[in-house]
Amino acid sequence: MALTTSTVFAIFGVILLVLKVLTIGRRPRDYPPGPPTLPVIGNIHQMPKRDAHLQFQKWADEYGPIYSLMLGSRVLVVLSSDQAVKDLLDKRSAIYSARLDMYIGQELCSGGLRFLMMTYVPYQLLENKQMLHEMLVSPDRCLQNIRRYANALTTTMVFGWRTHTYEDEKMKQLFEGFSEFVQINQTGTAALLDSFPLLRKLPDWVFPLQARAKQSFKNERELYVGHWLTAKKAVKTSTIRPCFCVEMAQAQQEEGFSDEQAAYISGTLLEAGSDTTSNTLYAFVQAMLLFPEVQKKAQEEIDCVAGKDRLPTMEDEPNMQYIRGCVKESLRWMPTTILGSVPHAVTRDDVYMGYKIPKGAGVMNNVWAIHMDPNRSPEPRRFDPERFKDDFLNCADSATQPDASKRDAFTFGAGRRICQGMHVAERSLFLGMSRMLWAFDIKPVVDPATGKAILPDPDRLTQGIMAMPEEFEVSITPRDKSRADLIEKEWQEAEELLDPITKQWKRTPEGMVLPSL
Repeated sequence: MALTTSTVFAIFGVILLVLKVLTIGRRPRDYPPGPPTLPVIGNIHQMPKRDAHLQFQKWADEYGPIYSLMLGSRVLVVLSSDQAVKDLLDKRSAIYSARLDMYIGQELCSGGLRFLMMTYVPYQLLENKQMLHEMLVSPDRCLQNIRRYANALTTTMVFGWRTHTYEDEKMKQLFEGFSEFVQINQTGTAALLDSFPLLRKLPDWVFPLQARAKQSFKNERELYVGHWLTAKKAVKTSTIRPCFCVEMAQAQQEEGFSDEQAAYISGTLLEAGSDTTSNTLYAFVQAMLLFPEVQKKAQEEIDCVAGKDRLPTMEDEPNMQYIRGCVKESLRWMPTTILGSVPHAVTRDDVYMGYKIPKGAGVMNNVWAIHMDPNRSPEPRRFDPERFKDDFLNCADSATQPDASKRDAFTFGAGRRICQGMHVAERSLFLGMSRMLWAFDIKPVVDPATGKAILPDPDRLTQGIMAMPEEFEVSITPRDKSRADLIEKEWQEAEELLDPITKQWKRTPEGMVLPSL
C-alpha cells in the first residue's frame, strides 16, 4: 500500500524528534571534556549520592581544570583550578554572575525567593563571651555551643535580637530546615526535575519529592516571614537595635518589594551566617585534636601577646599571625562551601581554553579540588597555619589580588557572587579561635576500655552543599583556674548588658548608631 505524502512527513517528523531526543545528554565536541554520557540523561546517573566533593575532585584529576557534566538538557561546567575561577568568575563576572534555574531548590523549596554594614564588634564580643562560658559549664556540648554563638551573632546583626540558648526552637528549625533543603536538592529526582521541565507537570504522587519540597518551603517561609515581621514591627516602634533589617525596612518603603521577598533576603543571610561560621569553627576544633602541635604553638603565641590576665581582642590580631593562619587554614582545610554552594550561570556563549561554554550553562567553583591541589598546598590534608606566615591580607583583599595562586581560600565564593560578609566571618573566627585556645585545652576523649585516644576521621563529613565534620567527641578543659575565673567574671559583666528576663540587649551598645528611621 502506497504511503501518502502526509504519512511520509509524519514518519519523517517522528524520526527527527527521536534523533533530537537522542542528542539530549550528549556532549558536543567543542564543550569541555568530561565523563562518558548516556542518551537523554547524560551524566545524571553518575552524580554521587555521598561525598560528592571526592568524585568531583577525581573528575578534575582525570579531565583537567575545566570539565563539563551533561545533566539531561543542562550543562554544568566545573572549574577546578584557582586560575580558571579567577579568569571566569572574577574577570568575566559580568556574564558569569547569573544563577541556574533550580526548579526544586528555587521554586518549590524557596518559592522563588532565595537571595544569596556597620561595625558589629560589640555583638561579636558578647556572644563570644557566652560561648566561652558555655564551654566552661557544658564542655560536652561543643557543637551546640558553637552553633548558638554563630546563630546569635547572625540574628543580632540581621534582625536585632539574639538567640540566647541552643534550645531556642526557631534556631533548631533553622538548622533542621536547611538540612532538609540540602537533602532534597542533592537527590537524583531533583536533578531529573531540574533538567526535564515536562516531568514537573506530573502529580506529586509520581514524584513525592515535590510535595516534600513544598512542605519545606511552607515551614521555611513561616520562619523567615515571622522573623522579618517581628523586626519590621520593632522598626516602626523604634525599639529595634542596629541591624540589617533597619535599612531593609527603609529600602522596602522606597522600592515597594514584598514582605516575603524581604523575609527571604534577610532569612538567607541568617542561614548563611549561622552555618558558615559554626561549621568552620567546629572544623578548627577537630583540627586541634588531630594536630596537637598546632594547638601548642598557637597557645604559645596567644600567651606571648595577651598573657593570662585578659582575653585576646581584635587589637591583638596584627600581632597574632599564627592565629590568623589558623583562620585561613581552617577555611582551606575544611571549606564549608565544599563545591562552591550554588553554581553560577553564564548569560551568553563564551570560550575558555579553546572550549565553548554555552549560554545558560551552570558554572561550579570546585572549592574542595582547588584547596586540595598539592601544587597550591603541599600535603593538603595536613593542617598547617605556617602556609600563611607571609600572608598579611584579610580574606576580602586576598580575593581581589591579581595572582590567583596567592589567594588564601575560595570558601567565600568569587566574582560578583562573593560573600559580602566575609569580614564579619573572619573577625568572628579570629575571636572564637584565639579565645578558645587562650582559655581551654582541646584534647581527645580517652576510651576507658583501651586507654587510647578517640580521634575523629577528618574525611567523614556531612553531606550537601554546606559541609562540616560529622559530630565527634572532644574533651575541653580550662587551662588553669585563673582563666576559668576570668571567663566567669567576663560573662557576669556581659550579662549586665542584657535584660534579665528576655536576655536581649537593654540598650544599643556604645559606639553603635541606629540609622534615622
